Amino acid sequence: MSSEKKELLTTNRKALTINLDGTRYGTIAEIGAGQEVARVFFQAGSASGSIAKTMSAYDMTFSDAIYGKAPRYVSRERLQTMLHHEYALLKERLSDKRGDRTRFFVFANTVAAKSAKVADGHGWLGIRFQHEPLAEPSEIMIHVRMWDKKNVLQQEALGIVGTNLIYAAFYYLDDPEQLITSLADNLGTDRIEVDMLKLTGPAFRHVDNRLLALYLVKHGLTNAVLFSPGGEMLQPSEAFYNRPVLVERGSFRPVTHVNVDMLNCATAQFLQEPTVKGKDIVVLMEITMNNLLADGELDIADFLSRVDMLGHIGFTVLISNYSEFYRLSTYFRRYTKEMIGIALGINTLLEIFNEKYYEHLEGGILESMGRMFRHAVKLYVYPMRAGASARLVTAGTAPQECAGTAPSELITAKNVHVAHHLRYLYRHLLENNAIDSINGFNEAYLAIFSRDVLRMIKEGDPAWETLVPARVAAVIKSRQLLGYAPKPAVTGA
Repeated sequence: MSSEKKELLTTNRKALTINLDGTRYGTIAEIGAGQEVARVFFQAGSASGSIAKTMSAYDMTFSDAIYGKAPRYVSRERLQTMLHHEYALLKERLSDKRGDRTRFFVFANTVAAKSAKVADGHGWLGIRFQHEPLAEPSEIMIHVRMWDKKNVLQQEALGIVGTNLIYAAFYYLDDPEQLITSLADNLGTDRIEVDMLKLTGPAFRHVDNRLLALYLVKHGLTNAVLFSPGGEMLQPSEAFYNRPVLVERGSFRPVTHVNVDMLNCATAQFLQEPTVKGKDIVVLMEITMNNLLADGELDIADFLSRVDMLGHIGFTVLISNYSEFYRLSTYFRRYTKEMIGIALGINTLLEIFNEKYYEHLEGGILESMGRMFRHAVKLYVYPMRAGASARLVTAGTAPQECAGTAPSELITAKNVHVAHHLRYLYRHLLENNAIDSINGFNEAYLAIFSRDVLRMIKEGDPAWETLVPARVAAVIKSRQLLGYAPKPAVTGA
């Protein structure tokens, strides 16, 4: 985004600009929370310059007759059907008359606003449009959550974010980051959340959807985004809905045998939990936003490389701004009532018991633990050797070796030392099965640390390849990631 501050256009001005443009013409179709976007365009004036048709098929029988039957009316599938149906009609009826000089568009939404039956308003919004006359259409689809407490305010927010989306599709194609930030114009992130976004078509040929998803988190439009192993952005409520979730968080710079072994072992134990057996679980790796920042700046290439590496070995990836673990477990609770498992190492476990992270909470560390472990949350702790290159950090103290352990002794969840005054809190969690040691791990991997592997890559030490999965090594070498540089070929004298 340009460093030069841009004037924030009012919602009315955005709609009026489009109405007066004269080259954009289309349909607005809305289901579920009034015709709020259409209302904005009509109130702005000169709507005949951009609107061919508005409609709202509220009755399910009418909606099904127009768009076909749907198992869910507030869904991505329903939005896609609306966009394609209305766009086909637009082209069929108006192409001959004005197709060579007009950029056609269809905006649609399907929304459930707050009501007696709906606790939290949410919905799907999208636009199918031509970025130039006669071009094949491109699409933007987003999923939003509306946080206003009153229905009428949610309707207002929907009209604003819908107008923002249409304006962004028309005027911010050359600035993807502004396209993202503008979705919250005249609203703020306290009224609206955008937790899923997908751009397709010729207008976005050179745009990486993963990068745009990262901007959503960076600019506070959502707290977390989810990627499939193939790099496609997933909608959290679809991915997590009433499924047990197991997550490992880390920096993954790069992904090592330890990371994979930790999650594989934790998965085997998670699947044996009485409340998880026989259920379809979600397993993922998570990177916090502060792990993606270097000197306060976002390293885009580094971010994409880590998502690629995890995807190449088949893992779903979550990017979040949840530094505290209790906020991560609360996030999953928005979507599922099933068990949540978190795989982590000894040093990370000790960080959880560092009270400095909870000074902003009135109840301090006790409040954080109450939030994190409520409703079936369990930590699976991967062991480490005392005296290993990553020195143990006892919670609330300076780095030190774990007291009372021999240099090569195995440190597990059962014998690790937390700060003295927290030992009974830790014992309570351990004895009540909220914390457990990971079993079946590969002892040969305990000496592997990501930072050592990263240093070896940068120094050209070929031994690093033995410390990461083969597919990760192949990606690092083929794309020259993380400072890797192939050695020049040796030529004969």
